[in-house]
Amino acid sequence: MVAFAIFEGYVLLKFSSDRQKNSLLPPPIRSPPTDPSPFPAQAFSLCLHSPSPMLSTLFGTRPASDQEPPEPSGRQLSDGDLLDELLATVGSLRAFQEFRRSQRKESFNLLRWLQLVLPLIEELREAAPARPLTDNAYRRLALLGRAFQAARRLLRCCHDGSKIFLSLESEAVQGRFRAVYEKINLALEGMPYSEIGISDEVKEQVELINTQLKRSKKRADTQDMELAMDFMVVLQDKEDRSADRAILERLAKKLELQSLADLRAETMAIKKLINERNGQQAESTKQIIELLHKLKEVAGVDEKNILGEVSIPKYLEKCPSLMIPNDFLCPISLEIMTDPVIIASGRTYERRRIQKWLDAGQRTCPKTQQPLAHLSLAPNFALKNLILQWCEKNKVEMQNGEPSEEPVVEQEVSKEVLVPSLVKDLSSANLDVQRKAVKKIRTLSKESPENRALITESGGIAALVGLLQYPDKKIQDNTVTSLLNLSIDEANKVLIAKGRAIPLIIEVLKNGSVEGQENSAAALFSLSMVDENKVTIGALGGVPPLVKLLKEGTIRGKKDAATALFNLMLNHQNKFRAIETGIVPALLKILVDKKLNMVDEALSIFLLLGSHSACRSEIGSEGFVETLVQIIKEGTPKNKECALSVLLELGSNNNTLMVHALGFGLHEQLTEIAKSGTSRAQRKANSLIHLARKCQS
Repeated sequence: MVAFAIFEGYVLLKFSSDRQKNSLLPPPIRSPPTDPSPFPAQAFSLCLHSPSPMLSTLFGTRPASDQEPPEPSGRQLSDGDLLDELLATVGSLRAFQEFRRSQRKESFNLLRWLQLVLPLIEELREAAPARPLTDNAYRRLALLGRAFQAARRLLRCCHDGSKIFLSLESEAVQGRFRAVYEKINLALEGMPYSEIGISDEVKEQVELINTQLKRSKKRADTQDMELAMDFMVVLQDKEDRSADRAILERLAKKLELQSLADLRAETMAIKKLINERNGQQAESTKQIIELLHKLKEVAGVDEKNILGEVSIPKYLEKCPSLMIPNDFLCPISLEIMTDPVIIASGRTYERRRIQKWLDAGQRTCPKTQQPLAHLSLAPNFALKNLILQWCEKNKVEMQNGEPSEEPVVEQEVSKEVLVPSLVKDLSSANLDVQRKAVKKIRTLSKESPENRALITESGGIAALVGLLQYPDKKIQDNTVTSLLNLSIDEANKVLIAKGRAIPLIIEVLKNGSVEGQENSAAALFSLSMVDENKVTIGALGGVPPLVKLLKEGTIRGKKDAATALFNLMLNHQNKFRAIETGIVPALLKILVDKKLNMVDEALSIFLLLGSHSACRSEIGSEGFVETLVQIIKEGTPKNKECALSVLLELGSNNNTLMVHALGFGLHEQLTEIAKSGTSRAQRKANSLIHLARKCQS
């Protein structure tokens, strides 16, 4: 099953690995997410160094708002003090050697521009007090000081703010950068160079910086598409779906939230954000907390109560934590160990905690991040005896320990023996043996990354590809679903394609059972995450049967087809293939069929088509615009976001369509959404209002 929606003007997708008809998946994790709040100005102040008293007096401490504050009047500082404070502010920024991944490029660009302004200030400082600043020059430098303060707040937040928060609100953060560029540009553009007597070389450099800043204000960087998609997956709530561990692992890697130290630092950053919000933006805060919990779970960390201190287990409530020897505590759970084991790095952990870490595919020591030479767990009997003695002496009641090491080792060994045997049975001459083997492979491939690695190492991909041609529908269903499960791991996406599975999966999509068609579509989506596979799937004829499934399939099949088609259509040639196969009429039909509840999916694909000039003419009709306006009036908040995005894309390239939309009462709806819509809908509505004014002028 797959699901997707527009996020920050881009489309996000989700797929579930194994979808047996009667399979039991974990219960919903959370209530359906609403739109995260706009990037709050308060979030910057929570991360800031306190400005000096002089700067607080002259420049203020509040983050820049959308409206430019009035120019400072009067001289609250001497010329020398003003210039010294400007130099000190820029100098303090040298402490920021690293920034969060999502804003790293933009932060370094801003830092570079601030450093390039230094020669101007240094020349003026050297000339003072012999050359007093004129009132106009003083006013411009005071404005520059305000811009520097806003830049410092922004860079500080991008340096040590919450990684989850900054990534979720990347579009709004980009808006904060543009606001800083505008402030610097405003101060420099009115600088009276003839009055301050700087050198021609410095003047040329400052004017060049100003030109670059103007371009930066207009630039709209695209966000990380895969990161945005992964956010949508883990924040979605479906009654019968759960975010796959592989997606969470990829998200943790991109956010650089894999180690215990990083997760602890993120926890503290989120605590500061929560305190600063003071109960505001509750839904956004809830999303951030729940995502942190999921990332901790993937890392094997069991800290849940991030709003307060880490909770203490009930059996230790009567024992002051400071009395517990640190060596008795598991570094992962921070609980007293009942079954301590030693791993390859020499560190000791609670067995079930470190086993969970290893089962998640981790191959490093959680505490030291040292690569593990092997995955064996050796009981630490000496430490266990010391813990038991200490607990008896201090009257601490221990919880029952987990099963001893022997069954765990037997289970691991049995799988290492079982998987190659199952792979061998896939080629058996006995049909019943093949059926049982592929069914078991399907189950194992769903359970864990370690199982998927064992299947791949045992030659399972090639054996499964061979079964795709079998006429037995049940074997086909289990085989294509096993390949879907294996494709969750990035390396397997390439191996499956190289094994010539794609044309056979397309054949199942055309002629397989209902379940086989649905899971074939999901498998093609998963494989198409690799750009080369997008081209291959399109060239081998994968688009037409997906469009057919979109038209004629079950609701689940339609959703799977829509998601696969969207991902394939990131390749321009596949856009044309989809149009030629009749995707536009199919999408228009979906828009008016309320039972399908697929308005967002259809609009997501329309947005993709509208972003390409050659495809825009296929959807840019007055009738379609009227449908968009109707959705903007009557749809859900998410429907409205999607429809606004599509209309903005079409109207920006065809003023006639925008004028036509205005004739159906669009302006009233835009005004209302700009005031009370979700944060993203407000941004789209404001852009459309601006566009409407241009069209009517």
